[in-house]
Amino acid sequence: MKYSRLTKEQFEELHQEFINFLATQSITADEWESIKKEKPETAEQELDVFSDLIWEGVLSKVEYLENVSPTQMFLFHLTDKEMKLIAVRVLNKAIDLTSGEGFQWFKENFLGDEVEMMTASKMYSEEKNVDKFELIKEGAVITKGDLYNYLEKILP
Repeated sequence: MKYSRLTKEQFEELHQEFINFLATQSITADEWESIKKEKPETAEQELDVFSDLIWEGVLSKVEYLENVSPTQMFLFHLTDKEMKLIAVRVLNKAIDLTSGEGFQWFKENFLGDEVEMMTASKMYSEEKNVDKFELIKEGAVITKGDLYNYLEKILP
């Protein structure tokens, strides 16, 4: 397995897609029930293959990720060739960026002395989508990139 198995909730959301996936392999609903009972290891493999297919499709479309903690933000723009990063660190320990008040403070004070911002970029490894998946495993979430794009415009 290349990524991770989808959760039960994700499988429920993708129920029709999973049916279509089984159909592409000429597996009927009755055959699937039989496989689950008689060959559970084969059923597990099918779930893993389907999970990887879904992850591959999602990851190939991801352009922005954000990982926000109480004192730091890591904002990623995932281009075709590289991962670009805007890293933000708040020096004021009383500020929590994960709270509404803390984020509001950041919006009003991001150019002040209590906020450090840096940029960096890194080329992908051989497996671009695996690189993206690692960021998600570390806590990043997929976004539309509004914050990244806003900060990118004002950074020198």
